[in-house]
Amino acid sequence: MKLLLDTHAFLWWIADDPSLSTRARRAIAGAANEVYLSAASAHEMAIKAGLGRLRLREPLEELVPREVAACGFRVLPVQLSHALGVSNLPPIHRDPFDRLLVAQARIEDLALVTIDKALGRYGVKIVW
Repeated sequence: MKLLLDTHAFLWWIADDPSLSTRARRAIAGAANEVYLSAASAHEMAIKAGLGRLRLREPLEELVPREVAACGFRVLPVQLSHALGVSNLPPIHRDPFDRLLVAQARIEDLALVTIDKALGRYGVKIVW
């Protein structure tokens, strides 16, 4: 299965946070699964860190690339088709980062690892 991590799922995974569900944890750890972190999530983390709403043990510029590599995750760049795909989404969810992740998941046929069940209303598979 191909998985796209929501930002919180990535942060909880690298922190070994118990907030990450057992099902999500198994899916991310599954050797047969491909796990992606969107560049949009890096953007979201950078904004939240800059606002003081995300505190990490080291700079994002060091933490994220190292953890992505250590975990064997792949980075999913934001393509023009992803950004434009947001325009086709109904107004179910207001968060622009979540909407971009949904567009990426739909276009790239990825299951979205997220606690936010409302995102499933967009027709993407949710793993949680």
